Amino acid sequence: MSTLRHILRSPAVRIALLTLIAFLLWTAALPVLAAVQSENSSITTGGLQNPLKFPNIQKFIEGVLQAIVMIALPIITIFVVYAGFKYISARGNISKIGEAHKNFQYVIIGTILILSAWVLATLIGGTVTQLLG
Repeated sequence: MSTLRHILRSPAVRIALLTLIAFLLWTAALPVLAAVQSENSSITTGGLQNPLKFPNIQKFIEGVLQAIVMIALPIITIFVVYAGFKYISARGNISKIGEAHKNFQYVIIGTILILSAWVLATLIGGTVTQLLG
């Protein structure tokens, strides 16, 4: 029991416990804070509003993958140029050419994985949309 009292006297433990209590109180209040306010400022239980512009999870996944592709394409271009620079700077050194070749190979594999994930998700999403109507 004295060990517990000694631990509770520590300022760091007190701050951690107060933070935990505040977090638990905050999470308990979230359903109230999530209630939708109507035009007359009275709180209603209309539910949560969708802050995203996607109507369903399939469109959300397509959007996320499209964003990943748009971010990845300039990075891929930079790494292709870097691999080409490694080829040029190798100047006939077999080990450096092999390293540049591996670098270029990894860039191409990464590009294929990213683009195929995007295409596959788009195709599956389109198929599901057609099946469900």
